[in-house]
Amino acid sequence: MNPKRHFEEGLEMFAETANAASTTANARRNKLAINVLKTSVTVAVMLIGLAAVMLAYLIYPGTPSKSKVMVFEGFVKLPRKGPLTRLDYLTLSDQSLFVTSESSGALFRIAFDASSVKESTVWEMPGAGAAHGVALLPDKNVAFITRSETNTVDVFDPKSLHQLASIPVADDPDAILYIPSTNLIYVAHGDPNMATLIDPQRLTTVGTIQLSGKPEFSAVDSESGLLFQNVKDTNEVAAIDVGKRSVDGQWPLAPCVEPSGMAIDSEKRRLFTVCSGNAKLVVFDLERHRVITWLGVGGAPDSVAFDPGLHRIYTAGKAGEMTVIQQDGPDNYRVLDEIHTHYGAHTLTVDPVSHRVFVAYASLLAHPRIAVFSATQ
Repeated sequence: MNPKRHFEEGLEMFAETANAASTTANARRNKLAINVLKTSVTVAVMLIGLAAVMLAYLIYPGTPSKSKVMVFEGFVKLPRKGPLTRLDYLTLSDQSLFVTSESSGALFRIAFDASSVKESTVWEMPGAGAAHGVALLPDKNVAFITRSETNTVDVFDPKSLHQLASIPVADDPDAILYIPSTNLIYVAHGDPNMATLIDPQRLTTVGTIQLSGKPEFSAVDSESGLLFQNVKDTNEVAAIDVGKRSVDGQWPLAPCVEPSGMAIDSEKRRLFTVCSGNAKLVVFDLERHRVITWLGVGGAPDSVAFDPGLHRIYTAGKAGEMTVIQQDGPDNYRVLDEIHTHYGAHTLTVDPVSHRVFVAYASLLAHPRIAVFSATQ
């Protein structure tokens, strides 16, 4: 045997084996790369498809889900200002509905047509600074609107929508109410933890009230004359004597987390507040100053309205659900329905005369709108 030849043959076999292993490894790597590429493309297509579906959902509001206790009458379309419109407070006065736009600063007034919701007339008052709450004075042709970016309360004619004056106030003005018993305008300021009082005749600030935390929504108890103010960051409600410029008392709303919208049943001495942090509605006893019961409602609730004639409570939240609750007694409540509206439709109000419910829809690349519902008896 030739040792040299044997060594050369061994080298050749080793080289062939190494080449074969390398070819196999390259093939496996190529196959793996192709599989990874295919998976990446599939995931990308799925994500693009999901994004397209989500975008279509956000742009096109669709029809609310059907309900046995509510009838959807249609939409009132509002003028579009920019790609995104976020509506805020809704305020009723006689046959008119005032709607503020947080994104554009506009104020809309809607006069509803008796025969068809779609034929309703819409007027617009443009404005600078995010618009929030509106306060109307009974039998007087003057109204007030809060603007958080300019830190003003603007005075306007509710019929012509012409601005009459502008009152400088503290940072972050939001909720606003007219207090008939004191003839004062109450303005809640979120970030400074305070409230401003305005004389509606002199159109000037006449006092402030310091609060223990961030105020959210407020409502007046017609029986006691006290104003009740949600304090969001402490999960409490405060009773305010506006005439004395002082807090009369403050109580916990547990299990409520981040109380937001509020409504009051003065006759049955109950306060209703929704909790944006944990999707609940709590019922608070105005006499015993404690929570009586609570119910689960649609996600991220922001507003609540009470219809005393039908003994119904309505809530709306950013998740796009309107919850309908029946009041069977001061301490007894049950959910009648959960109606799917649209993502971002977080504010509503109710007309206690016609029993219509109005829900404000946010919009993306489409006209903002108000959904109109009527209650079945």
